[in-house]
Amino acid sequence: MYAEMLSRILGAIRGKARKCLVLDLDNTIWGGVIGDDGLEGIRLGQGSAMGESFLSVQQCALALRERGIVLAVCSKNTDEVARRPFREHPEMLLREEHIAVFQANWLGKPENLEAIARALNIGLDALVILDDNPAERAAIRATLPMVAVPELPADPSWYAWYLTAGGYFEAVTYSAEDLGRAESYASDARRAEVMSSARDVGDYLSSLDMTIRFAPFDAKGRQRITQLINKTNQFNLTTRRYTEAEVARMEADQSVYTLQVRLEDKFGDLGMIGIVICRTGANGSAIWDIDIWLMSCRVLGRKVEDAMLAEVARAAKAAGIETLHATYIPTAKNAMVSDLYGKLGFTMTAEEENGTRRFELQVAQYEARPLPLHVIQAAAPSAEPLADV
Repeated sequence: MYAEMLSRILGAIRGKARKCLVLDLDNTIWGGVIGDDGLEGIRLGQGSAMGESFLSVQQCALALRERGIVLAVCSKNTDEVARRPFREHPEMLLREEHIAVFQANWLGKPENLEAIARALNIGLDALVILDDNPAERAAIRATLPMVAVPELPADPSWYAWYLTAGGYFEAVTYSAEDLGRAESYASDARRAEVMSSARDVGDYLSSLDMTIRFAPFDAKGRQRITQLINKTNQFNLTTRRYTEAEVARMEADQSVYTLQVRLEDKFGDLGMIGIVICRTGANGSAIWDIDIWLMSCRVLGRKVEDAMLAEVARAAKAAGIETLHATYIPTAKNAMVSDLYGKLGFTMTAEEENGTRRFELQVAQYEARPLPLHVIQAAAPSAEPLADV
């Protein structure tokens, strides 16, 4: 038991915790089949052991949501019928506004899980699905082995216990962004609706009315900064990990340039979505080596990476830096950013046998691209401390 608990904590530290709980409906969060039994026929609520069992599943789901776990629905059902209990049943704790993505149709569960992951812009390995049907569980495991599928007993009174005992959502810290994450992902779904009706990508980005804010690392953001460093796997060029104490030391180290990035739009505040750490070259040379560049995949396609580079280049120029050095270190999950530096205008200087690539950019030659964002810049760093290193 001790080894099990320790492994969960280590997994959370390494960014292995899941982000989204996907719920089946019939005989999972209520007893019976809504399409056959109707609103009055399903079993849910106080007064019966069966009804209280399903109520405990909903209580568990809501408790996870309060911790920042995103909730989704994946059910073979008619959409309007599936939504009725959420809207009308007096004993329902879960309501439509708690569900970030609602997939109720007659497609296969694996297809719907892929659609949920796409809508939330997260990996399939971030999903956990709770489903009472053993045949559906087997099909999901066979088709999408990266999705976590708890094996449930026949007695629904154990469902909530089996879900929590799995340790899928372990965490070592909580930040303000965690508490608002579920609502933030629901806002993402609304953004997707806007994108589907926009004439083109430029029209869509302009319609979001985005504001990006830059600032150096600070004590207020330290916990979230550490969390992003240790949880971000896909849009992460080096996947280096640092503790909160190490992050605190970077804040005070004049040889280290740090940048935290926040984004908001007309649908809400997405919180901190990006981080850059640059280290000054040996003997105070006019070089910044990009130690970490990471970004939330939720903001892909919004030109955020262009804005981040523009800010780094601006700060580098103000600090007397002439060259940016950058490295891409391949992992099992970050192939999507293998050519990021090339797309941003860096020149590749070396490629090693293991796939590691090295790049450089001359700050004086860099030209910032037009951005569909309102930029609030950090104060330019002083060149004096860097010259003293």
